[in-house]
Amino acid sequence: MLKKIKRRFNTIFFRVFGAFAVLILIFAVLLGTIFISIYRSTTENYNRQALARIANNVAVRFRDYVLDGDTDEYLEYFSSFAEFEDAEVWSFSNPNAAAPMDTSFESTTIQAVSDQREFKRMLEGAFDGATDIDTFYSEIHKSTAMVASVPILGEDREVCGAILMVQSLKEMDETINSSIKMILISSVLALALSALVATWMAKLISNPIRDMQIMAREMTEGNYECKTGIDRNDEIGDMARSIDKLSNRLKENEVERKNLEQMRMDFFANVSHELRTPIAVVRATTECLADGIVTEQSQVDEYHEKILRECKSMERLVADLLTLSKMQNPNFKVEKEPVNLVHIFDELIRSASEICREKNIGIVLNRDKDVYMMMGDYDRLRQMFMVIFDNAVKFSGENSQIHVTLRSGEDGEPMTVSIRDEGIGISKEELPFIFDKFYKSKLRMNAKGSGLGLAIAKNIALKHDGEIRVESEPGKGTEFIFSFREISEEEYMLSES
Repeated sequence: MLKKIKRRFNTIFFRVFGAFAVLILIFAVLLGTIFISIYRSTTENYNRQALARIANNVAVRFRDYVLDGDTDEYLEYFSSFAEFEDAEVWSFSNPNAAAPMDTSFESTTIQAVSDQREFKRMLEGAFDGATDIDTFYSEIHKSTAMVASVPILGEDREVCGAILMVQSLKEMDETINSSIKMILISSVLALALSALVATWMAKLISNPIRDMQIMAREMTEGNYECKTGIDRNDEIGDMARSIDKLSNRLKENEVERKNLEQMRMDFFANVSHELRTPIAVVRATTECLADGIVTEQSQVDEYHEKILRECKSMERLVADLLTLSKMQNPNFKVEKEPVNLVHIFDELIRSASEICREKNIGIVLNRDKDVYMMMGDYDRLRQMFMVIFDNAVKFSGENSQIHVTLRSGEDGEPMTVSIRDEGIGISKEELPFIFDKFYKSKLRMNAKGSGLGLAIAKNIALKHDGEIRVESEPGKGTEFIFSFREISEEEYMLSES
């Protein structure tokens, strides 16, 4: 139960509402404090100045009446003052004076105000000749009052009496209390409004977060098709778009993983298939020799040759697999150095002339200069081009030609190497698959191939930051085109140094 309550108070709504509530309460307290302080200070200063002026005027008039002994005029003035002013005037005779004020001028007795310490203090100060103004709570008026004390001077300027002028500040207190009530009511209304705003903002934030949470749960279960459906131009919108991109990336990775898994399964299936036949032949041939079924020396020699041929085929297949595995390893890097492609093709043409002689195939090399430099591994590049040569000879007819063209790039374009034969060509249906591992056409002349040559050639080109593409038309031949970055003479000299 306690955990549920704690979880509820940790929701976005309560956090947003709490922030609003704290801000409103702080604002209300500050506003109330500042308003009350300014209002009280302004009111008291104004009343203090007015009360001091009036008290001094009244004291002067009282002195005249006291010196003249004119009680009637005093009573008339006192009545008119009470009618037009909102302050009370209390007059007292000083019992300590040599010639105290006549008691007929007293409006109240000392005993009537001596019960409150503040009145008594100010009255005694006035009897001592001091003028004072103070604000305090009056027990007589049951409210805050501002009191001015002024001495009344008699003969020889002796303090014969004193005046206490009292002005109730009840209206100021009521105004302050009303203001406090208004501030409290406004705060309550603001809190209620903030609850509505907090609810709206919480939904504005929590709803998309809930949608993203649902999507995250779906993705953990392997459903990468779902989308947040949030289209906002703010941080939440950016987060939603990032999650959608993550979903797409995970989907792509899942597809790639499945493809890799399928490729791995196909790889083992193809390897098993490729090895099954030569192993079966070697086993059957060996059993024939071991069981003495074949005894004639000519047949024995023939069987030995067959075993040797199948072993070489398996050795070549394993070597190709190791090469391909090495080329496909992202951490494997070829050792590069400046290489002149002209030297590679001069050597290739010499090597390929032996296999071309049987079908009377000619090799034509087209180039416009003697140096085509690039950074690469000489042996790997030779292996790559040799794969294309082997295929060109294998699928070309007799008395045909193989055209090799080296061409430098212009205006920053890469240099290209083209190897074109005049053979049977490749159908459009087969073109997308010729670089796949173990892919072999069903032609009789390709029966002994491993299906790894073109895959190896492509990966070697990629390791050299190059590209390979093929153009072919059945009956008219096939052209393999390589693209590589050519290095300048300055780069070559720099690498040599």
